[in-house]
Amino acid sequence: MVPADDPSEIKRKFGIPSQLSSCHTAVIGDYFVEGHVPAEDIRRLLSEKPNIRGLAVPGMPGGSPGMEDSPAEHYQVISVGKDGSYKVFARH
Repeated sequence: MVPADDPSEIKRKFGIPSQLSSCHTAVIGDYFVEGHVPAEDIRRLLSEKPNIRGLAVPGMPGGSPGMEDSPAEHYQVISVGKDGSYKVFARH
């Protein structure tokens, strides 16, 4: 882990859309992982190696990793294509 002085710079560099941004950003290889993405979805990302920029869970939905103390909500993990398109990667 390398903490960043300016997280917005990393978000710009990796093309994370502002409407999908969250409080945490990770970079794994060529992918970004934005927000409270479950580990199972990150494992799937690294196993399948889709041709995308990364995954995002906007906001901080209750029941997502790190938010287990909040009432559980249904939420989606969104994949961001290299062309900027969005697609549902997983539903929780």
